[in-house]
Amino acid sequence: MTSNLLPLLIHNTVAVLTIVNPIAAASIMLGMVSSNSKDTIKPIALKSTLTLLIASFVTLFGGEFIFKIFSINTDSLKVIGGVILMLIAVNMAYGQHKQGKHTKEEDDEAQSKEDISIVPLGIPILFGPGLIATIIVLHSSLASQSSVILSYIINGISIILASIATFFTLLYAVAIDKLLGTTGVKILTRIMGLIVGAIAAQFLIGGIKGLWGA
Repeated sequence: MTSNLLPLLIHNTVAVLTIVNPIAAASIMLGMVSSNSKDTIKPIALKSTLTLLIASFVTLFGGEFIFKIFSINTDSLKVIGGVILMLIAVNMAYGQHKQGKHTKEEDDEAQSKEDISIVPLGIPILFGPGLIATIIVLHSSLASQSSVILSYIINGISIILASIATFFTLLYAVAIDKLLGTTGVKILTRIMGLIVGAIAAQFLIGGIKGLWGA
């Protein structure tokens, strides 16, 4: 198991990062802020990333406990998590990730607010149902295969790494947007959609196999 820790860490980090999709979030953020100066963007990037980080850790340490209260097993979590991620993947593949992450009402509210860092940028654009399902499934799967402590460590590091990448992506959103343009962002979102779809398929197949054999 020890020799597989690095690939596992990379896999889980990529899973979290693709669901968060910070490049698409950065593009959305630029459409919401009144100024593209670094002094404006930096506090927004920091607060939204902290929101993502805190919400993710709350989910990691408390999410599975809630499901245990309702006697929902790991395989069932994999199936429903896979379904949620597959729907998100389809939206991303068709370039509709923005619409799937938050509502028009939230977007209108954000336009009238000075601080968009927590709502809607932190939640639900960065941290949404897809990430909740991903974190819980990744944790429950690894905990059942090895140990709960190891799962907390691996997934905790994955969340931190993904959050750091998200912060710098948001911080340099203007440069990234100029480099990629609207077309580039859409292409990357579609590629990430394929990755999310593959992860969703793994969750679904693993969950169905587990339930079938139960």
